[in-house]
Amino acid sequence: MATSSITKNFIISGQKQVEMFADAIEASANDQTLRVPINVTYLQGADEILKFMEKRKKADAAVI
Repeated sequence: MATSSITKNFIISGQKQVEMFADAIEASANDQTLRVPINVTYLQGADEILKFMEKRKKADAAVI
């Protein structure tokens, strides 16, 4: 897991390491994840779920 290293202790010593660490934090803050728009359909209730699963079965059968 990427966040597991956050819980570990580490030592930063010397001006060069401090600057590298600060630069890495700054670069991480500036690195924004691109948002990808997606279409979402929320299913509510057993009937809607069954209809969705039937469509999925039909789509899967058409691919084979």
